[in-house]
Formats: sequence, structure tokens, C-alpha cells
Amino acid sequence: MAKKPPSLPRVTVTTPEDIGRLTTEILLAEPRIANEVVYVAGDTISYGELAEVVERVTRQTFGKTLWSLDKLRADLAQAPDDVMTRYRAAFALGDGMWWDKANTFNAKHGIDTVDVAHYLQHLLEA
Repeated sequence: MAKKPPSLPRVTVTTPEDIGRLTTEILLAEPRIANEVVYVAGDTISYGELAEVVERVTRQTFGKTLWSLDKLRADLAQAPDDVMTRYRAAFALGDGMWWDKANTFNAKHGIDTVDVAHYLQHLLEA
């Protein structure tokens, strides 16, 4: 039996404005939603896809370095109190930091949210 290839680490991101709007929709939903986790998402994206979006929207090329999980764990062992080191290691695990946007409250109810490309474009226009 072939092993399933590991999934790429992904992250789910949502703008504060979308979180506020969706929270209101969830609170007012009928039938009432109670005692359950409700997922929302502006975008769910791999770090490689994020790099591609940034390059496409900015029309610039950036250097990229792929760090292995072993390297990130070793860095964490050397600097356990460093917040960025902990952040990198936690998000690199790929578990619990993301969910499929298709299964979110907003997707199921046809509520548009801001994805990474549109958010970055808005920032660059400001």
C-alpha cells in the first residue's frame, strides 16, 4: 500500500472586517447555532501559493527558502522563548491551523469574503 504524501502546510486567513460580518451572520442565523464550532475563512492557502500570490500581485520576484520541519524543530530547541520561532514551528506542522474553505459557514451560505490576493491588492492601492 502506497503512503499518502504529506499535505503541504496551509493557513486559513480572514480579515477582521469579514470576521465581524460573519460573526453577526452566525449570531442571527436561523435555526440558531449553539454549542458547535463554526468555521469561517477568507482564504485557505499554502505558503508556496502565498509566495506566488505576493509575486503576482506585486509583480516582483522574491527569494524563497524552504525550511524542513527538522530545521524548525532544531531552531525551536535552541530558542524556545522566541515567539517567531514558535510561530514558524507551529504553523509548519500543518495540523489545526487551517480548514477547507468549502466547508465554512460563509461558503455554505454564499457569503463572499476577501482572499489574500484581493487583500494585498487593496493594501498596495492604499
